Amino acid sequence: MHYILQILPSLLSGAKLTLEIFFWTLVGSLPLGLVVGLGLTSHFKPLRAVLRFYVWLMRGTPLLLQLIFVFYGLPLIGDGIFTLQRYDAALFAFILNYTAYFAEIFRGGLQSIPKGQYESAQVLRLTYWQTIRKIVTPQVVKIVLPSIGNEVINLVKDSSLVYVIGLGDLLRAGNVATSRDVTLVPLVLVGIIYLLLTAILTFILRKLEQHFSYWK
Repeated sequence: MHYILQILPSLLSGAKLTLEIFFWTLVGSLPLGLVVGLGLTSHFKPLRAVLRFYVWLMRGTPLLLQLIFVFYGLPLIGDGIFTLQRYDAALFAFILNYTAYFAEIFRGGLQSIPKGQYESAQVLRLTYWQTIRKIVTPQVVKIVLPSIGNEVINLVKDSSLVYVIGLGDLLRAGNVATSRDVTLVPLVLVGIIYLLLTAILTFILRKLEQHFSYWK
């Protein structure tokens, strides 16, 4: 117990960074995912082609590779113009990656809305953005919530990948303590913290689903 109390501050410090990456990735990727999802359903073919290529690229390559490319590869382009700090590089890569996944989820939700609802909005003289905001988005949120919930849970675990660019997240803190003290206790604690985080998120997501269930 004394040893656990000794290493707990460093693990909690790593957990703080993990939660920061998680929070800012969601803040950036969810609205961008909705915008890209709308673009994927656009009638403008060049825009749709560009966005499909972006989604294919992000979903078809590992997030780990994208992290390495953003931090180590971009500085090689343009004589270091695109150099990013470790934290900024991690956020940039995570937002790009998760925007693509959320975009596909939103695209499926948008395409599930009957065309008659768009036509009814036109009869009511609503603009396109009013239709999206007041009629389409509330229904899409309910439809896509379970799928978004899965990605949110994955994001907590994927955040551990930032160790490859030297950020001191939760997993890195556990690995350092394990290597230093030659014991698995830190990794067990890391696992427990991840389980607690996912349990809390699962509870919140279920409450959200219950909140939107009145639209059945």
